[in-house]
Amino acid sequence: MRRNISKAAPAAVILGLLVIWELTVRIGQIPLYVLPSPSATLRTFVVEFPVLLRHGAITVMEALAGMGIAFLISLVIGILIDAMPTFRRCIYPILVVTQTVPTIVLAPIFIIYMGFGYAPKILTVVLMCFFPIVVSFSDGLGQMEEGYLNLVRTYGGSRLQIYTLVKIPAAMISLLSGLKVAATYSISGAVVGEWIASQSGLGYYLIRAKNGYMLDKVFACVVMIILLSLMMNGLVKLFGFAVLPMERRRKTGRGK
Repeated sequence: MRRNISKAAPAAVILGLLVIWELTVRIGQIPLYVLPSPSATLRTFVVEFPVLLRHGAITVMEALAGMGIAFLISLVIGILIDAMPTFRRCIYPILVVTQTVPTIVLAPIFIIYMGFGYAPKILTVVLMCFFPIVVSFSDGLGQMEEGYLNLVRTYGGSRLQIYTLVKIPAAMISLLSGLKVAATYSISGAVVGEWIASQSGLGYYLIRAKNGYMLDKVFACVVMIILLSLMMNGLVKLFGFAVLPMERRRKTGRGK
């Protein structure tokens, strides 16, 4: 019973907030261009769903491309950070600096050098997703117990075998944690890139609706962004379920 209550509590809180929002708009007779009600947002979402889906497909494509590039770069940089302490001391401050500059500031610079195509939007996603992945992965590599590494060395294992057989598999849980954070950022990163200059995507739709004071469409677009972000996070969970046997055993209860 307690478990069921704890699972239902978040949904009940969200539902309660939506009811309060709906009543506030209706009782206060707040105009649509000031604050749309949840029911108005839902109606607009249903009506605009084909358009939102078309723009959302572009945003998801950019997010997936950026996530894939960030993932591959993070694997290489994370291994180098763990294997070469000097490299870690040199590169880590640069990684931190990249996170201090707002992405909205960098996006126009990317467009100047890379044009108005998909490239600047994808690069924006890469910058937003790269840091959490590489930090989580390098930390996971560095937390490996020395006893396991000595065992592999005792059997004549090379440095490559130490990483492929021991370190990288052990760091997969940390890598997935970083991927989950990055997946949540990926859609937002693509939308930010589309704000600056684009003819398609949810960022373009959002700016167009905002400039027309169509707040119901703005909120409907926000709902689509939330749903796509959750979808990206779900894809990472499916990836973890596929590559980690312990996750499959835990889900099916066979690991008990």
